[in-house]
Amino acid sequence: MNSKLNNVLLNIALNLSANLASDQHYQHLIDGIDQVFPCDASALFVLDKQGLLIPVAVKGLSTAVLGRRFFPQAHPRLEAVMATKEPLRFDADCPLPDPFDGMLLNEAQAIDIHDCLGCSLYVEGQLVGVLTLDSLTVGAFDNIETVAIETFAALAAATLRNIAQFNALKDQHKKQKSLTDTLIQQARSQQGEMIGISQAMQRLRTNIATVATSDYAVLISGETGTGKELVAHALHAQSSRADTPMIYVNCAALPEGLAESELFGHVKGAFTGANNHRAGKFELADGGTLFLDEIGELPLLLQAKLLRVLQQGELQRVGSDQHLHVNVRIIAATNRQLDTEVELGHFRADLYHRLNVFPIFVPSLRDRHDDIPVLAGYLLEKVRHQFKLPNLHIQPNVLQMLASKLWPGNIRELEHTLTRAALRAIQDNQHTITSHYFDIPLTNDVKNTSLFFPTSPQPMRQLVEQYQKQLIEHTLEKTNTNWSKAATFLQMDRGNLYRMGKKLGIK
Repeated sequence: MNSKLNNVLLNIALNLSANLASDQHYQHLIDGIDQVFPCDASALFVLDKQGLLIPVAVKGLSTAVLGRRFFPQAHPRLEAVMATKEPLRFDADCPLPDPFDGMLLNEAQAIDIHDCLGCSLYVEGQLVGVLTLDSLTVGAFDNIETVAIETFAALAAATLRNIAQFNALKDQHKKQKSLTDTLIQQARSQQGEMIGISQAMQRLRTNIATVATSDYAVLISGETGTGKELVAHALHAQSSRADTPMIYVNCAALPEGLAESELFGHVKGAFTGANNHRAGKFELADGGTLFLDEIGELPLLLQAKLLRVLQQGELQRVGSDQHLHVNVRIIAATNRQLDTEVELGHFRADLYHRLNVFPIFVPSLRDRHDDIPVLAGYLLEKVRHQFKLPNLHIQPNVLQMLASKLWPGNIRELEHTLTRAALRAIQDNQHTITSHYFDIPLTNDVKNTSLFFPTSPQPMRQLVEQYQKQLIEHTLEKTNTNWSKAATFLQMDRGNLYRMGKKLGIK
């Protein structure tokens, strides 16, 4: 008996680690009971959150039992079993009704008098289920050792607990995956679209489609406000990694002293405040895409470590000597002219060439005037949708003036300007946006600019400094924040221009 019991227990324990469905695990347990104990029927119940006993496996009983739900209060024997942690025997002459009377698969189905034994199943003090045994032989369970029954009950409880935890993890993973997919879709929808019908935009779309399906690194360049992040999202959305997240890193905003940890992670105790292991952005992007915005602002020391990851696909967390391998597609963006930065020694030449496998230039709004009416319609549609307005449009002559204006801040400036004008029109309950709702001149003629020709007394020096500041800011945006080129454009010494800009508060 002991040898047979040990073999059955061993097989059940081995099955716990097997890749089987839940119902198969339950049935293996019931089959083992049939091999060890003198019973004609057995049943395994799981206790659900509502306090119902749900049959998950039976033997020697009609399979109709599996479709039932047992309220313990309606079945005194089950209620009595749940009330004690000790195995409970019911004699053949027990007056309490048996929940399985007439359901045993035996030639003598009509015989309702039989012996019954029940065990409550506990895990760490919590009731998780019930195990019942039935026999048509009177006194069949009288000579069974209590320790054998308790051993089986403990194993049954462990089985229920493991399966419940496994199913909970599967449900959590499924829920998390669904949430992740939803967040990815929401992020894409919030990023907006690449709007434009100009030849410059058609060339941009062609370039994106050409390189998107590869794993090549892409360097996106262009002025501030042209939509470089939109291009990065379009590249990711059209790639084979579209179902994975695109991790965003603003290199200009990386905190000094923690930048390496942000990118590559750290181990516990690597520095003051490192209380736990932490994965960096590269590990989070493993299998997906890493978007390094403002790559030109990355310190030289980090540029060297970034180059190692790009070349060998491996990194080290701060404070660790272990090498971790990652599979990441790199998309970088900058408003600087990195070739000039390389010449000045501000950017590593080897990293520049590694990133510049397929360069994509995003045109400024000055080079795509034909797109301004289309962009205006798209941007106003966002305002209409947000405020649930049936109609909001811009006066045709105002639209013509917008199309003829220079936009040093590019699409971002156009969007903010239109939004402010739209909000003012909405405040006046107007559906047509006219020129007086704009807070900037809609022409490029300085003579029509009241800012520099005030109607009230103002110090000339203050007006001149305002003009100088706007002129320098415009030139810096035109030259991608290159002070040397800005000085050449304005035909003055670079040092003098830089000192003047610092005095005027330009960073």
